[in-house]
Amino acid sequence: MDHSPTTGRTAAGPPDFLEFAAARGGQLFHTAYLLTGGDRHLAEDLVQEALSRIYVRWRRVARMENPVGYTQTVLVNTFLSHRRRRSSTERAAHELPDTSVTDADPALRVTLMQALQAMSPADRAVLVLRYWEDRSIEETSAALQLSSTAVRSRAHRALNRMRALLGDSFAEQAAG
Repeated sequence: MDHSPTTGRTAAGPPDFLEFAAARGGQLFHTAYLLTGGDRHLAEDLVQEALSRIYVRWRRVARMENPVGYTQTVLVNTFLSHRRRRSSTERAAHELPDTSVTDADPALRVTLMQALQAMSPADRAVLVLRYWEDRSIEETSAALQLSSTAVRSRAHRALNRMRALLGDSFAEQAAG
């Protein structure tokens, strides 16, 4: 019996994994971008690391009921573990780099990204999963391995902190 790592796979990997990664890579990047507070390079690194973890377990992941949800959970856990690592020498920039923007209101986007960046990683993860990814409390609690009550209270506190960071002028800016 041949136990070589390339048995049954192409040189680049299993075709169904490649299709999965191509189809979901953009969504994973958007989530990672928000989790990192707008750090494009770190977001790319997190997506690459998460997909490499999925690749190693692809046979098992492909048979799961919700491989997309599992992959997003791996991405969030990768982000949270990255933030805990003491060996990380990368530092977040104080200003967002100039990038092309297709938003109707780029100033509003920058304001929101700066406020997200000021949040703790755990609060940011809850806000991104609950309100950007539009996940239910149960899905968010499963992804973060927290109780539903903990997700509710963290989301409530994080939203209050976000409102405090944005101030009263934000409502006027968002409405205008």
